Parts: sequence; C-alpha cells; structure tokens
Amino acid sequence: MQAYQADIAKFEAVNTKVFGISMDASPSQKAFAASINVTSVPQLSDWKRTVTKDYGLYNETSNYGRRATFVVDKDGKIANIILGSIETGGALDTCSLLDKKLVVTPPKP
Repeated sequence: MQAYQADIAKFEAVNTKVFGISMDASPSQKAFAASINVTSVPQLSDWKRTVTKDYGLYNETSNYGRRATFVVDKDGKIANIILGSIETGGALDTCSLLDKKLVVTPPKP
C-alpha cells in the first residue's frame, strides 16, 4: 500500500482512484494504515465478507481472503484482475491502457 500511496499522483494523472478493502473492521484498518503511514489511500471494510465472497477471494477453510488487485473501468466493469501482491507498475500500466481506451483482456481464472 505504501507503493500505491507513493504513486498516487500517477494514478490521478490517468483519472484512476485507488482504495484498499479488507475483512478487518474499520478501527483495525485505521490503526494498520497509521502504522505504515498510509493516509491518502481510503480503506473499506468488508467485515461481513460479502465482497470477498462475491469476488471469489474468500477461502472457507482458512477464513482468509486472497490478495488481489482489481482494475475497474470508467463504466464500472472489471477490466483486469491481478491475483497476489503486485508492484504498482503493473496496475499503473493497466490504468494507462484504460485511460487510452485500449482493450485489456482479463486473465482467465
């Protein structure tokens, strides 16, 4: 998240919003963000696991969600899903393509 915050101006330059979502409660998210000094990336709580389950990231056995980066286009459609942790360069490249209205093919599950 620190890398995303460091590159926030680059995301804004391609008309892109960045936010985090986790299954943690809001107070825990705020404490975590403060501990890593991330203040410009909004955090959303999925305390009930609704979003995590709806997007296929929830593991019933471990009760944890997989890490993923979703790039959503201007029409609200998911244009790219990157599973696992990534460098911001990958997300920035995808956002740049979307801004230029090039076709981005999501990876197959």
